[in-house]
Amino acid sequence: MPIDAALALAAEPRTGEITWTTKDVQLYHLGIGAGANPDKDSPATDPDELRYTLESRLHVLPSFATVAGSGSPGVIGGLSLPGIEVELAKVLHGGETLRIHRPIPVTGTATSTRRVAAVYDKGKAAVLVLRTEVTDADGPLWTDDAQIFVRGEGGFGGDRGPSTRLEPPTGEPDRTVERPVRADQALLYRLSGDYNPLHADPEFAKLAGFDRPILHGLCTYGITLKAVVDTLLGGDVTRVREYTTRFAGVVYPGETLRIRMWREQGQVRVAVSAVEREDAPVLADTIVQHS
Repeated sequence: MPIDAALALAAEPRTGEITWTTKDVQLYHLGIGAGANPDKDSPATDPDELRYTLESRLHVLPSFATVAGSGSPGVIGGLSLPGIEVELAKVLHGGETLRIHRPIPVTGTATSTRRVAAVYDKGKAAVLVLRTEVTDADGPLWTDDAQIFVRGEGGFGGDRGPSTRLEPPTGEPDRTVERPVRADQALLYRLSGDYNPLHADPEFAKLAGFDRPILHGLCTYGITLKAVVDTLLGGDVTRVREYTTRFAGVVYPGETLRIRMWREQGQVRVAVSAVEREDAPVLADTIVQHS
């Protein structure tokens, strides 16, 4: 069987060193649309965007953790762990939960520990929870849980796992913003380390069941967090404590994201949809917990 749940869960964690520089942070921020000026009539860069792009003012959006060390540790890297042998074309990123223990420095060297935290049987698919814990000399930095759906690998009699579906927010959103996705957004974002051909190669995308390459789910994840931070958290990335989402649909480069936000005590509820496809859901069950 391509997934041996017992072997995967019993395997020793894989530990390695990761490093990142200001250039890595800047490239990631550009990959999620930083530097763009929402005022289309002004050729100048929005001064607020310089905190994402100019090294002398740089701070780190917490979702950078998903690519720190030049890769996608919760997705492609996790598929090489013991007990897991699946075809990449069967893999879909189902959700992400990122817990930030303290602000991420603009440069760093840290120890990354990766393991399979859970394997669930959803019938037609298996779900892997791939956990990455990152610590530097001063202590824990972040913990990242990626939920990976592997189509056709369920039905092995395992635990179905907890439901991640939430009741949708009620009432009108407190804020709604739209963020355009550039036609080359996936090509730029993949330079941060996630080279899955699904996001660049039309032929591979067709094998995976899509008529053309799709945007990385984690790119949408980053675009959305940036919108929340800039709109409701005063641009202060250090206020983010935890960020979770369920990937409810795909985004095609060139589309526009509609991001709706509801304020709640200590958190922001978010829903994201694709404007050009009649508000087709993209991110659901999305919560940004903050100080």
